[in-house]
Amino acid sequence: MVYHIPISPIVFPDPYGGDVDGLIAVGGDLSVERLELAYEHGIFPWYSYADCPEPMWYCPLERFVIIPGEIHVSHSMRTLINHHRYRVTWNQDFDRVIENCSRLRRGQAGAWLGSDMIAAYRRMHDRGLAASVEVWDASGQLVGGLYGVTLLDCFFGESMFSLVPSASKLALIYLARKMQQCGGKLIDCQLETPHLKSMGGRTISYEEYMDRLYF
Repeated sequence: MVYHIPISPIVFPDPYGGDVDGLIAVGGDLSVERLELAYEHGIFPWYSYADCPEPMWYCPLERFVIIPGEIHVSHSMRTLINHHRYRVTWNQDFDRVIENCSRLRRGQAGAWLGSDMIAAYRRMHDRGLAASVEVWDASGQLVGGLYGVTLLDCFFGESMFSLVPSASKLALIYLARKMQQCGGKLIDCQLETPHLKSMGGRTISYEEYMDRLYF
């Protein structure tokens, strides 16, 4: 059953009662407090801003994740890294990363990263609850990156972009290695893609997912 949730109080229904695709609720807002509560329970907003007047909240019971120490780096990616063609940074230009993620999907059916979502994640970033990875070419141009929410020693990936081949892969490898060094627990990929699966992503149950978040 999908519930309609109010602005106040900030609550979410039991994820086990949601639709088969993980939709559990509609409504509420995109305040920092609500987003923080959502991610702490594996819930995230995802909706087409052109078609839906209110946020839609998802919590799939099968979770696609990358464990930082399990990141797969192919031979071609090792070669690219060793050639030092690109520079990768942490949290140096969050605004431009999220703008590029939005721009490259603007006009597509189901595009979800609209102005309200961008403003919400910028507020999260201002509170130290969201971060970005940037990939720069030799001339100092931003050519790729990703961003997501940072809570509970985990990274909840939201979106990534590439303006040159393999830039988003570089960003993900950098993120996984940084998390491994810092004791990070997991990268939540939200949705399975061939790209992410080839880099070590795998499906775990919601029960294991929550255990990894808190233990």
